Amino acid sequence: MALIKKTSIEEVVAAADMVDVVQGRTQLRKAGARWVGLCPFHSEKTPSFGINPVEKLFYCHGCHKGGDLITFVRETEGLDFAQAVEWLADRTGTQLEYEETSPAQEARRKRRDRLESLLEDAASFYSRYLWDTAAGESARGYLAERGLTEEVSRDFRLGLSPGGDRLAVKAREKGYTQEELLAAGLVNRRGNDYFAGRLVFPLSNARGRVLGFGARRLHEDDPIKAKYVNSPEGELFRKSRIVYGLHRARAAIAKQDEAVVVEGYTDVLALQQRGRNTVVASMGTALTEEQLKELGHLTKRLFLCFDADAAGEAATLRGMDLAAARGFQVRVVPLPAGVDPADAADSFDELLTEAVGYLRHRAEAEIKQGDSRQEQFLRVQEALAGLPDSPDREEAVRYAADKLGLSPDMQAGLAPRAQRKTGVVSDRVLEGGDRLEKRLLAAVAADPELVEHYLAPLDERHFDDPLHQRLRAYLCGDAEPDDELLQARAELDAIAETEHLDADAAKELFLRLEERMVRRELARLEGEDLARTVELQTLLTKIREAQQEASGTAR
Repeated sequence: MALIKKTSIEEVVAAADMVDVVQGRTQLRKAGARWVGLCPFHSEKTPSFGINPVEKLFYCHGCHKGGDLITFVRETEGLDFAQAVEWLADRTGTQLEYEETSPAQEARRKRRDRLESLLEDAASFYSRYLWDTAAGESARGYLAERGLTEEVSRDFRLGLSPGGDRLAVKAREKGYTQEELLAAGLVNRRGNDYFAGRLVFPLSNARGRVLGFGARRLHEDDPIKAKYVNSPEGELFRKSRIVYGLHRARAAIAKQDEAVVVEGYTDVLALQQRGRNTVVASMGTALTEEQLKELGHLTKRLFLCFDADAAGEAATLRGMDLAAARGFQVRVVPLPAGVDPADAADSFDELLTEAVGYLRHRAEAEIKQGDSRQEQFLRVQEALAGLPDSPDREEAVRYAADKLGLSPDMQAGLAPRAQRKTGVVSDRVLEGGDRLEKRLLAAVAADPELVEHYLAPLDERHFDDPLHQRLRAYLCGDAEPDDELLQARAELDAIAETEHLDADAAKELFLRLEERMVRRELARLEGEDLARTVELQTLLTKIREAQQEASGTAR
């Protein structure tokens, strides 16, 4: 993919109003030079989130998320860097320029743009045919029978394929070729609509760009017997990468820090219609690496809700294993046999309260598949083998012990192979030295003119924390920012504002770091190098005099 020019990125950021962008996710109020509000990344009742609209930085004192404008868009919209820049460009009307690429790369980019435009036009065509023609009446009736309103159906851009070559004719009138129609998966080899006579669900990426379609059979005489068919795998469409409904649910998922994953399109619509706006579908029951990556941008908490039979299938369990291995907190929502989430939409909140931990669910599935008590025990033992102790694991062991009537000795056979040794992590504020470094960096970050006086004379030896060493280099213009630096830079901005750090504070902190450095070298010398010791003691005296002078000036 072609790289966006750095000048274009700078133009997009300059053109964007950060207050306007952030208020799309949370209400803000002005507080001095900053704007503050409830954090869009975690639930809170007292505002701890703030932005600097000039530097275009954000930081939350509660969950400690922070970064620049592009980071905010990436986190809230679930996009990568280039996609976030393009999102801002769309919003601001900024024309992006790309780095020079080879003719082949440029041709691929232009082709992708054309195929995406073709799919977007097709989605609009199908939607009009569903809602604006008499031929769509039976499909509209089907949606009504399923309890799906026109509002939610339009929100998700449902459509109807007329069949024949009507779509192809319209596309060619707009300049698209037959080869492009085939590459987009819209027609078959005969040139007729790939989804002839079916109810059509646009399948989009995280940005809402249509990459393909899913289509449901409406008539028994449909020549394709499968109830659902998807676009053929091609240049744009990869079923394993799609999370249905994610482009509409991502803000709610990030805000509520949870995603409810179901099987089908209509399950998503039915639950969204009833206010459950964190629901998405996995395009099947087995979660894939690509889908988990998309979800992982927004949350690590998943509620999986598949029908009773699918929830015990090997492929589904492998997907759950994958999620657990990737650090997701997985809970499984129980469904009665023969019931899907759309059928249980009215009582779905109750079902969520009954969700069980993934390992507890896994133990239940293994017991169901075992033919004897001994085999059931061994299956559970294998499923839990190698997994560390945790509340979910303990829940699974208790379930298996109760279900299989295990004695204490047999329960011991389900214990972890090795108990993890974990230290206690304290939430205390940073200790003096670390805080000293951070406050100096914050004071200088608030006023770039101070870099020459109070940061450039120092080097990485003055900073114990590797991140602070990198921040010093970044603020001095010697390093390019990455996600970690941008988040840390945003925190510095918030610290400077909260603690009212100014040039006087920067000078005091600079002298304290210099003093610390000198004292450390004196301690290492232990008087062995007399000349250097005298030199350092003289320097220490000068630092103390400068500190006294600075203190007097401050008073």
